[in-house]
Amino acid sequence: MSAAPGRGAQTLRTPGRHGYAVEFSPYLPGRLACASSQYYGIAGCGTLIVLEQNETGIRHFRSFDWNDGLFDVTWSENNEHVLITCSGDGSLQLWDTAEATGPLQVFKEHAQEVYSIDWSQTRGEQLVVSGSWDQTAKLWDPAVGKSLCTFRGHEGVIYSTVWSPHIPGCFASTSGDQTLRVWDVKTSGVKIVIPAHQAEILSCDWCKYNENLLVTGAVDCSLRGWDLRNIRQPVFELLGHTYAIRRVKFSPFHASLLASCSYDFTVRFWNFSKPDPLLETVEHHTEFTCGLDLSLHSPTQVADCAWDETVKIYTPACLTNPT
Repeated sequence: MSAAPGRGAQTLRTPGRHGYAVEFSPYLPGRLACASSQYYGIAGCGTLIVLEQNETGIRHFRSFDWNDGLFDVTWSENNEHVLITCSGDGSLQLWDTAEATGPLQVFKEHAQEVYSIDWSQTRGEQLVVSGSWDQTAKLWDPAVGKSLCTFRGHEGVIYSTVWSPHIPGCFASTSGDQTLRVWDVKTSGVKIVIPAHQAEILSCDWCKYNENLLVTGAVDCSLRGWDLRNIRQPVFELLGHTYAIRRVKFSPFHASLLASCSYDFTVRFWNFSKPDPLLETVEHHTEFTCGLDLSLHSPTQVADCAWDETVKIYTPACLTNPT
């Protein structure tokens, strides 16, 4: 794996590995994880790639192989060395980046591909939620060898599961059934069902500054904002992508700023409070752009990954002087 400078971007090449997800470490400012797969995730194995960034660029820190494609990754919220990936064989893998060995634990209960994994940010509880093509979400405590609960209700594959950063025990999910759902782990049931698009919904995220606001990104190329207090219609709609939106992330630093990546090879930055919400379009990949994250440590830093076998860390112009 080789690092190369780009136009305003630092690039790490991942030969033979197609990127599905990236996530900055919540602890270490320069550390980043990428979940990747061989053969576009259709066949072959997967690799968790851990990267380190410094003044000179990105370097490969450590890699961990798995015998099926890896589709998502999430860092532990209580241990800077630990993360979890999920894969095409229906399993979750718990890794320790301080140890150059296989997974510490493997959790295998889902009947089909696990496409989404997220570690709760709520202090005092160490909970992980997974979403699968078997149409279920599962709740896990990494210290327990089996799932704590299974959430049923979606009528299509689950593409995205994301914890609320505000409300303990609350997560959202999106699915091929064209709905956004909000769940409560205390009741093991669904709280809200929103028919958010007339298309498969591949991603969602919670606003970091408003506990009632979520955004969805769908195959219809649109992003829609939803206020949970009034779900009859979206509070905003953002148009501009030309193919399916694969992932969407709210900014940790700006209440009305978000980013999205798409099968149109672009990453777009938006301010939904502006009359002209599209701030910037970044087009530095040559294949589907699948992974996207905004740094928790730097207000200007973004990472993405794509099927063109690259991971990029960069500073979009719109984040250096947001208004």
